[in-house]
Amino acid sequence: MSQQGHSQVKLADPIKFARDARVARGEVAVAELGRLVDVLSDGSGMVSWVLQGELGEDRKPRLLLSASGVLQLRCQRCLGGLSWPLELSSRLLVVPVGQPIPDEELEDDAQDAIEAVADMDVVALVEEEILLALPIAPRHDDCEVPRPRGGDQRKSPFAVLAGLKGRDGGHEA
Repeated sequence: MSQQGHSQVKLADPIKFARDARVARGEVAVAELGRLVDVLSDGSGMVSWVLQGELGEDRKPRLLLSASGVLQLRCQRCLGGLSWPLELSSRLLVVPVGQPIPDEELEDDAQDAIEAVADMDVVALVEEEILLALPIAPRHDDCEVPRPRGGDQRKSPFAVLAGLKGRDGGHEA
């Protein structure tokens, strides 16, 4: 199963998809991922994804999702654009609708659990996993904090404390 764009990529039965070890793959324009675009500096680019079903050693159905591309994040230091290489790999336990997720699965950081809803939207799943993988505060390695207008540098409120500490001669009170 291969699909271009976000036009109706659905899994009719995610548990059967996993049990049959089926594979779906496709590409989606970043601009079509509305929730993701809201947190990016720009919506250019494409994301390639592969979804593979499997039965684990415990005979439980799983979906293995991988996605790659380059996303344009906003640097939290300088507020400029930041190219971020997306290399996503998620392991998802597929749980029948209405069945509780076992406690041991909730504590397992190696995989997440999802409900096996009929007609599961694969691209929405890809978008959700990308959102979860984004860095909390993306920053360039070598950018500077923006300076106030006019170029004057404001002193840190802690500069006075540093000066007092220096004058005290290193003696403790």
